[in-house]
Amino acid sequence: MPVGLLGKKLGQTRVYDAKGIITPVTVVLAGPNRVLQCKTQQSDGYNAVQLGFHDQKEHRVAKPLLGHIKKFNGAAVKRISEFRDFSKEVKPGDVVGATLFAPGDYVDGDSTHGAKGWHRRSGAIGQRLFPGTVMRGMKMPGHLGQVRRTTQNLQVIQVREAENVLLIKGAIPGSNGDYVVIRESKKRPKGWKPHAERAENVKKADAKKK
Repeated sequence: MPVGLLGKKLGQTRVYDAKGIITPVTVVLAGPNRVLQCKTQQSDGYNAVQLGFHDQKEHRVAKPLLGHIKKFNGAAVKRISEFRDFSKEVKPGDVVGATLFAPGDYVDGDSTHGAKGWHRRSGAIGQRLFPGTVMRGMKMPGHLGQVRRTTQNLQVIQVREAENVLLIKGAIPGSNGDYVVIRESKKRPKGWKPHAERAENVKKADAKKK
């Protein structure tokens, strides 16, 4: 698996390029991510990197998770995600961020998509007196979402290093404030070029050979 980051969806906006063309983008806070653990084929049976995002107070982290983090001398975080076969060489304690990506790169963005909290929960539904049962036909809220969804082949439009922000073309699942995972695109990895551009490069290469 190529590089990836944990981030937070901040919202949507639009940007203009040098020609004045508008591009709708999703704003993602993509770091800083702290490297917590590096797994290897020899020690764990596979290669992976665990990244932590969003600092948290220690007393708000479950003890087993806090013990795991401290085992590798890390600081308490809200979210941890594991990325297999991380292509960038890192070690525990390193910090990575938005600069893992560059404008023009393609990424896959995924998040849980659906209702949050208890906004659709009803109040008391039973009767206080006899017979103490729920009224027939009482309307109840259904379950809305909380399903993980991934959008593929989204193009990075801007990388704002100072703010650790990525501006990504199009929409990423989830509500504003949701945690998201940004990975290098499986179908369009770094260096990928559109078919027309690749064909043109092949023609140029053939012409040089002749």
